[in-house]
Amino acid sequence: MQKLNTDPRIAGKFSGDRTWSLTAVATLWLLYAFVFYEIKNYLGSTEVFWALAVAGGLVLLFNTAAIFAMVAHLSEEREEIYGLDLHYLDLSKRKS
Repeated sequence: MQKLNTDPRIAGKFSGDRTWSLTAVATLWLLYAFVFYEIKNYLGSTEVFWALAVAGGLVLLFNTAAIFAMVAHLSEEREEIYGLDLHYLDLSKRKS
């Protein structure tokens, strides 16, 4: 059972992290597509083309899976992860 958010800042921090994570994944896909498009005329043979396509696809697959797993973990443990961050942030603000 998931706890109720006691601090609205937790939802905001999680939302920001999720947005930036998904933006990073989308940027990665776009960069791979752009680079692949730009170098396809210089590859020379179909074996090189397929080797790069498979290797790039695997990198994209594993990076995307890792980011989605991280976002899922942050979602499940958001109270503990962001609560601790906010605790120390509030503590540092009180000291200054």
